[in-house]
Amino acid sequence: MYTIRLLGPPAIELDGQPVRSPRGRKAWALLTYLLLAERPPSRRHLAELLFADADDPLGALRWTLAELRRALGGAGAFSGDPVATALGDGIAVDVRLLDDPDGDPAPLLALGGDLLDGVSLPACLEFESWLLVARHRVSAAVEARLRQAAVALLASGSAGEAVGYAARAVARNPLEEGNHELLVRSLAVAGDRAAALRQIAVGEDLLRRELGHEASAALREAADVGPESAMVSPLSGRAAALSQLEAGRAAIAAGAVDAGLQCLRRAVTEAARAGDDAVQGQALCALGGALVHAVRGRDNEGAVVLEEAIQLASRAGDRATAVTAHRQLGFVEVQAGRRGTGEAWLAKAAALAETDAELAAILGVRGMNASDRGDYPTALAQLGESAERAASGGDPRQQAWSLSVLARAHLLRGERSQAGAALDTSLALIHEQRWMAFLPWPQSLRAELDLSAGDTDTAADTLERAWTLALQLDDPCWEGMAARGLGRLHAARGDRAGATRWLVEARRRCSVAPDRYQWVHGYVLDAAASTAIEHGDHERAAALAGTLASLAARCDLGELVVRAHLHRHRLGDPTALGAARLLAAGIDNPALAALL
Repeated sequence: MYTIRLLGPPAIELDGQPVRSPRGRKAWALLTYLLLAERPPSRRHLAELLFADADDPLGALRWTLAELRRALGGAGAFSGDPVATALGDGIAVDVRLLDDPDGDPAPLLALGGDLLDGVSLPACLEFESWLLVARHRVSAAVEARLRQAAVALLASGSAGEAVGYAARAVARNPLEEGNHELLVRSLAVAGDRAAALRQIAVGEDLLRRELGHEASAALREAADVGPESAMVSPLSGRAAALSQLEAGRAAIAAGAVDAGLQCLRRAVTEAARAGDDAVQGQALCALGGALVHAVRGRDNEGAVVLEEAIQLASRAGDRATAVTAHRQLGFVEVQAGRRGTGEAWLAKAAALAETDAELAAILGVRGMNASDRGDYPTALAQLGESAERAASGGDPRQQAWSLSVLARAHLLRGERSQAGAALDTSLALIHEQRWMAFLPWPQSLRAELDLSAGDTDTAADTLERAWTLALQLDDPCWEGMAARGLGRLHAARGDRAGATRWLVEARRRCSVAPDRYQWVHGYVLDAAASTAIEHGDHERAAALAGTLASLAARCDLGELVVRAHLHRHRLGDPTALGAARLLAAGIDNPALAALL
């Protein structure tokens, strides 16, 4: 068995023993590009990317492909044009451990270092740009799988084992507060409160020193969890559990979050004492959903609760609850920019789903994931089907949600009429349902349409209402979107100071919570960088573009990666436009194509 190791210093092993590696850095670069390519690349493209400085670029490519086949024992790989990227049986690749969300997570603990550690090709600048993005994406995928393993172990009662995975996630990305919270929670549930408190101190100091802000309350409160810590005194039996479950759902829907959470925790406790797996699973699913959607900074706790709900629902044969919990976990991962694990949860939900309402909700999140990633044809198809199924399934809120995300995709593609039609229907449904908790999102998108049409007065009125409601809801995502719109409004009116002030506020608002929606964070950074360039503040623009490039690469926000390179091009980077075009391959967006 050959094993290709691309994480850390690259190497090839045969039955666990190192063998002679391919000669030259370009061989490793070519191998990595082929193994991570979304589709087989043409020989001409590979020759231009890596061997443009050779006397015979195609000849150099042929020699390097032969060198790779030799290193793999003469395997008949990498033939044809386009070059086939599939490997035969008997060849394993460490990064492909990340492709199986249900595989044994133990090998993840042995993965170390970045993609192609120590390999650089300064003469191949477009490849270097691609490699930087690929390193971020692979590192984020490793981190996501480590987190997934830790959450699953916590939910199954194996907190001691979860500690190792959570600790590796912290090591991978120590500036992500959610990773520290997960480690603190694992230590606390494992019974090592002293270590949990030490980790809190480490996390707080690190975030304060490196990011300049205080950790959220969720980090410290994670040390107080335990098998019974969230529960209150039981009432009396299954009937009481069902009563508390319904009361909790009603309170959450009415916006009484604290009261709703208390009722749901009581329902979990009482169902557990009654030995009713089905009701306990339903209560845990409702509690997990509330923690994810109604409380800022509680996605980690919600994920553990939802994992527990799946286990109980599976044991009780409660398909509907299992579908909902899988979908909610998918939403958590998508919002955080962990696309692979998000799609894995959503695929499991889809495999269990039977009703139009269930499929509509799943397709909505899948469409959101595809749109965030820059896969617009998939997003438009999934979101359109989601809205249709929601309408036929009698779920107007889901219909409004899916139409708003569909409108965002059309807006980003410059399809303003289609965006306006979807938003008008979404807003009408929201007002019919009195769904004020969601209203600032489509309002901010509607205002962006008005701004693009030059109607600043209408946009100003809509954005002021969106901002005020977002503040009342205490929702950092909605606050960030509304503040971004206000920043662009002030820029359109020529108020440079006001534009900068609002965009700084937008960035602060949308990134203050550890469970932020990363696409909104990137969208705000994109607007801030563009506005800084328009105002001639190139130093600030360069810093914002760099932050955007890193965030977008890590969270697989395909179009925003390209836009970060376009900002660098406007700032005078001579290699940025070529890199942007390389990274934009496969993104079907007429508006982006026009920029390129």
